[in-house]
Amino acid sequence: MNNAGIGIFKPVDQLTPEEWAATIETNLSGAFFCAREAIPLMRRRGGGYIFNVSSLAGVNPFAGGSAYNASKFGLNGFSEAMMQDVRHDGIRVSYIMPGSVATDFGGDPGSNSKESWKLSAEDISRAVIDLFHFPRSALASRIELRPSRPPRK
Repeated sequence: MNNAGIGIFKPVDQLTPEEWAATIETNLSGAFFCAREAIPLMRRRGGGYIFNVSSLAGVNPFAGGSAYNASKFGLNGFSEAMMQDVRHDGIRVSYIMPGSVATDFGGDPGSNSKESWKLSAEDISRAVIDLFHFPRSALASRIELRPSRPPRK
């Protein structure tokens, strides 16, 4: 389960090379290094499941999100390619792209009543559990998960 992530949100010209590297290393390279170590073990066991938690920001870019968007677009592509690499070894790969989740991500405490419309960590966990219990003959490689009632704009 690859769920580590950071978000540094600035326009490109204000983003430091260190901030860019930290975002890519955590959000994308972290999943690579974990999967790279897990795959041989899973092959020896006869299979397994790799879950990557991405973001809807991996398909919907936004201003100030260049590093975060790039890391999540990359994680989506990495997940799809890895799934094709390992599916015949009995290893399933899925990635979940949640929208707004009520957590401390980005310094925003998620328990605020103004944030009650957001997804909860439990919503994401439930999606993972549901994917894990999918029949072995079926693979949901990508799940988009959105709050059902976000504020109207």
